[in-house]
Amino acid sequence: MRNFWKSVGAVLSGTAMAQAIPILASLLIAREYLPAQFGVYVTWLGLVAIAAIIVTARFETAFAIMDDGEPRRLAVVFTLATMVLALVGLIVLESVFYLVRPHWLKVTDPWLFILAVPAVAFAAMAQVWQTWAATEGLYRQLSIMRIFQATSIVTLQVAAGIFFPSAAMLACAYVMGVAIGLGVCFRMLPLGALPANTAAGLRHFWKRYNRFPLYSLPADAINTTAGQLPILVIATRFGPEVTGLVALTMRTLGAPISLLGSSVLDVFKRQAAASFRARGDCRRDYLQTLWVLAAGSIAMCIVLLFSSQYLFAFAFGERWRAAGTIAIWLLPMFAMRFVASPLSYMVYIVEKQHVDLIWQIFLLGMTVLTLNIPGDYSVVLRSYAWGYTLLYVAYLMVSYRFSLGDKK
Repeated sequence: MRNFWKSVGAVLSGTAMAQAIPILASLLIAREYLPAQFGVYVTWLGLVAIAAIIVTARFETAFAIMDDGEPRRLAVVFTLATMVLALVGLIVLESVFYLVRPHWLKVTDPWLFILAVPAVAFAAMAQVWQTWAATEGLYRQLSIMRIFQATSIVTLQVAAGIFFPSAAMLACAYVMGVAIGLGVCFRMLPLGALPANTAAGLRHFWKRYNRFPLYSLPADAINTTAGQLPILVIATRFGPEVTGLVALTMRTLGAPISLLGSSVLDVFKRQAAASFRARGDCRRDYLQTLWVLAAGSIAMCIVLLFSSQYLFAFAFGERWRAAGTIAIWLLPMFAMRFVASPLSYMVYIVEKQHVDLIWQIFLLGMTVLTLNIPGDYSVVLRSYAWGYTLLYVAYLMVSYRFSLGDKK
């Protein structure tokens, strides 16, 4: 238990710095770039993030269930080979799109179109390398990778904003920053030589781990879509002011949860997978993680329940006090997310990705249903939060059964 949380602390320190850097830099970026330009960039970045998930076919999520060392290194090679093939397909799609709708470039910056493929490639490779480092237990190297990437991106974006404050320069700085971060990844964790028969190995890899692109890929794509829907629907139904309050609330509550949750996940998926391979179950690792996360979730709820309005007004100004009220409405969802998200990796350890896909489909359906029910935005947000909470409870029950392995 002590080693587990020591490892979490090692990952957390690096992740905290990596996430704090862009948050602090956003204060400068907001003063340099017009909202319209930043909005175009965020839209472009969202599309890049979705494509970066698709091109790896989510094979990197299989790294945790492999043995350390050479087997996992070969999996990285085959995942990169898969990504190259997918990027070729993406280039073809972009070319067809340009031929069918050439006028599209007249209403947006053509540099965003040009930078899309390298952005997807670099973002996907960065995710592969960071997952590789996490599953090998190289937490110090993982922290350095994340810090260098975050620092490179925001430094270039702030510098670009001094001279050319446009969406295209934000995108260009992002691509260059991720490329610099990748250089650090390559140096700290070299890929090594290619296998003798890469084509045969790739075919075997695809056959052995075909459940990941079949189930994990659509599940993650659905999850990303469901994550974008609240802001889009609320903007359509209730206008920009409410949308701003909701967006600030989700970002404020989501940042610390994502910070600690991703750090716990990086350690949990390695130790739980190792226990499952050795004993056929990881119940002890699961419960240890569950109880500590639950205690942290309860503490967070108590603090925010009685002080969220004051905290939002103090941190962001009196006009943002209503965001503190929205935080209370969304609190059940974020409390359960804090607990359930790291533990949901059990579906990958036991290779039951179809369960995750089913859950994501229910999530998407719940999101569409609750966000479109009649009523004001308080009714909509509360319905959405409790729907999400119930789905997380179901996910926890299923993931616990998976942790039992042969003992269930």
